[in-house]
Amino acid sequence: MKPVLIIRTGRAPDTISQRHGDFPRWFRLGLRLRETRLQVVDVEHGDSLPDPDDCAGAVITGSASMVTEKLPWSERTAGWIRNAMDIDLPMLGVCYGHQLMSHALGGRVDYLPGGREMGTLRIDTHPEATGDALGATLPASFHAHATHEQSVLELPPGAVTLARSARDPHHLVRYGGHAVSTQFHPEFSAGVMRAYIQRKRDALGREGHSPDALLAEVVPTPHATRLLRGFVREHLTAPRELSAA
Repeated sequence: MKPVLIIRTGRAPDTISQRHGDFPRWFRLGLRLRETRLQVVDVEHGDSLPDPDDCAGAVITGSASMVTEKLPWSERTAGWIRNAMDIDLPMLGVCYGHQLMSHALGGRVDYLPGGREMGTLRIDTHPEATGDALGATLPASFHAHATHEQSVLELPPGAVTLARSARDPHHLVRYGGHAVSTQFHPEFSAGVMRAYIQRKRDALGREGHSPDALLAEVVPTPHATRLLRGFVREHLTAPRELSAA
């Protein structure tokens, strides 16, 4: 059986991973896939990606790096994403992975106007979501955890945005039959979100945010979390047609 890749582009800070674990564990729990189905590829630390034809799908994680840095490992991964799109490989990008997918496919990524977006957000779906395999499972509004400074400012050609926050219009994006990405973090628990806010307490204060208010607003995000299982159901297990290319 071909593996599902977890393309690791970063890692949780030590203070968080020591208590809550790290990205691969969070995604494994959210996807509900056995470890034997998953292959972690640490591209940030130099791991080589297998040929897309040898994979069942891929999840691209978040990172503390910035897509606009165009680091060599990141640009190599962007090239791999383009090759994976050529065979309609199921892909899910999250946060950095979301931005990297858009960058790889011709979109524009840069700093979000107005600064950092962090905490449990209200996400509103666009009308286009009702006809989408994943978007149709979402209510008109739902909660999701987020922490990012950069964002997708312009979508790639042909991409469709399915959900937004008050400040970021591109929180859930569809690129093709089996490729989607989220700016928010469906893999975060409420405890992980609180830990990230606590870690950024000083920076948030300097930026004019109230860390205590953000902490008080953290709530469970079941609809966001279910997107991970939805990706498995709709894209990893459903039959797919290869693109005409």
